[in-house]
Amino acid sequence: MCKSIKIKLLPLLAIILTSCGAYFNQPYQPQNARIGELTSKTQVLRELPNPHEKIIVGVYNFKDQTGQYKNLEAGSSFSTAVSQGATTMLIQALEDSKWFTPIERENLNNLLNERNIIRSTREEYRRNANSNQPTLPPLLYAGILLEGGVVSYDSNIITGGAGARYFGAGASTEYRQDRITIYLRAVSTSNGEILKTVYISKTILSQSLDASLFRYVAFQRLLEAETGFTKNEPVQMAMKNAIESAVEALIIEGVAKGLWTTADGGLKNKQLMDAYKAQKEYEESQLLYDRDYVEPDKKDALSLGLTAPSLSGDLPNQEFGFGGFIGYSKWLSPKLSLNFDFDYSYLTGGKSFYEEYMSPELNLELNILPYDTFNPFVYGGAGYIFEIHSPDGEQTKKVSSPKAQLGAGLSIRVSDRIDFRIFGESNFIFDDEIDDVINGKRDDFIYTFGAGIKYRLGKNKMDFKISEDNEK
Repeated sequence: MCKSIKIKLLPLLAIILTSCGAYFNQPYQPQNARIGELTSKTQVLRELPNPHEKIIVGVYNFKDQTGQYKNLEAGSSFSTAVSQGATTMLIQALEDSKWFTPIERENLNNLLNERNIIRSTREEYRRNANSNQPTLPPLLYAGILLEGGVVSYDSNIITGGAGARYFGAGASTEYRQDRITIYLRAVSTSNGEILKTVYISKTILSQSLDASLFRYVAFQRLLEAETGFTKNEPVQMAMKNAIESAVEALIIEGVAKGLWTTADGGLKNKQLMDAYKAQKEYEESQLLYDRDYVEPDKKDALSLGLTAPSLSGDLPNQEFGFGGFIGYSKWLSPKLSLNFDFDYSYLTGGKSFYEEYMSPELNLELNILPYDTFNPFVYGGAGYIFEIHSPDGEQTKKVSSPKAQLGAGLSIRVSDRIDFRIFGESNFIFDDEIDDVINGKRDDFIYTFGAGIKYRLGKNKMDFKISEDNEK
């Protein structure tokens, strides 16, 4: 089901408001070491319900698979774009969740060497002191291996900014967004089956803001002032957040598949899966750049709206009249629809001209972004316009003529069923008598601006399914 439209502020305003905290808390002296910061997902992991039984997992190497180095504006860098400590972050996330018992596998050789040293030392002591030392306990073995890694780091997926300067005073802002992507999979050590795979992406924001003043305040007295700052979201924090989100997703999707369960079972499992499913449906309903994505299930709609037509003919004064329309739409594909409209127009012009017209129209409409909340569209087609009323009975022959129309507009999804639409249209009339005046070779035109709603005759459906087991 489509979520409510999010109110999105302009990028400039958003950057200024969210950056004030960094500007007014600038560091002026060295800071002491501190415990690492938590992400928004850390507390979510810690608050997950307890498992029925902890799962012993091994992580050999959750590594950077991108091989990408940091981008610099000038020159090159041999520093990697992402942290090489992803395995350590994953183990910490597993501990925070309380669902797993991670065992050491990343530096297994070190562990085995140390155990060999312990055995040798005990053997020597046993021979010299004739004592019975206990044998070294066996290593734990993992029932599940966690594999995967950082598979992508995309720089500058979106950049932008804004600025203004007037009379020596101005300000500007810039922003840049990168994106990190990780995959995490659970593998059974008994038969090698891949039990579950999850995929998580996280954006990384960098932004800057500066303001300056350059002005002569008196003769030979120049005032210059400048301030600003740059704030970069730490890549390590973004990576930690993505890994913690992957662990959360792996736990809940494992519950949905029946791989493991909470200590309370039944109702608690359902609550956990329902909350996750709602979040997953919302996140999967968004395209790149946080664009809302909804795929309509039904193919029919009714339209209703008001218009302001303006006659461009042979009369000296062009004025806006009023009108309305009702229509029916049939989708041929997600981007194409066939629209049949019936329009009413009250046209005015000059000092005494006013007449009423009706026009049936058939249009083919192209939707530029059919799955987005904001969808620009263009359309064109043909129709027929005919006069239905002439004042004072002055005209004995009513005007009628074929016509063609081209238009463009913007559709805004208000709810699952309703779209709000605004548009502008040019009507090419193959007649010069619409305004009751024939002058020159140019036919009359009608320019129309309008707004209305389109009501979908069915439910919108987004088919997201965690697993077949969850539907039972």
